[in-house]
Amino acid sequence: MTQDATAVIASHVVDVPDFPKPGIVFKDLTPLFADGAAFRAVIDDIIERYQGSFDTVAGIEARGFVLAAAVAYAAGTGVIPIRKAGKLPRVAHSVSYALEYGEATLEISEGAFKPGQRVLVVDDVLATGGTAEASLELVERAGGEAAGLVVLMELGFLNGRERLAGREVYSLLTV
Repeated sequence: MTQDATAVIASHVVDVPDFPKPGIVFKDLTPLFADGAAFRAVIDDIIERYQGSFDTVAGIEARGFVLAAAVAYAAGTGVIPIRKAGKLPRVAHSVSYALEYGEATLEISEGAFKPGQRVLVVDDVLATGGTAEASLELVERAGGEAAGLVVLMELGFLNGRERLAGREVYSLLTV
């Protein structure tokens, strides 16, 4: 990771207390997405690290969509959405998991990947690791091979990386 990308993320995150419920401090990266030069620096960092090691990108709903589309475009690959339950029109694989403030289910369409296709999974924040773990499992159920997980920010105090032991995890900023 480049020092510039780390500094860019740190300078563009806004803490939102008590969202989505009391006691949670939400890390809002919308200011980063809104700043063209900052957003480019972050995407360029990801591409520099992973170029040539993936065939397609999967973005986790919802902010992961923004990142995944930009990474896929920069790399010249396709992009596949990992959606919340009930949003996909075709038959889908699903995984339910616990997050730091509740439970959720993620889905990916059957046949989303060609067998053995290398998939870079992208999201904005790694917290407890539940969403990331479920997403990586979905990629594999759908026939892909996880080339890695990229997050802009890792909340190190929540130990999410521990749930992903043995997986390639790249965080541009750990707080």
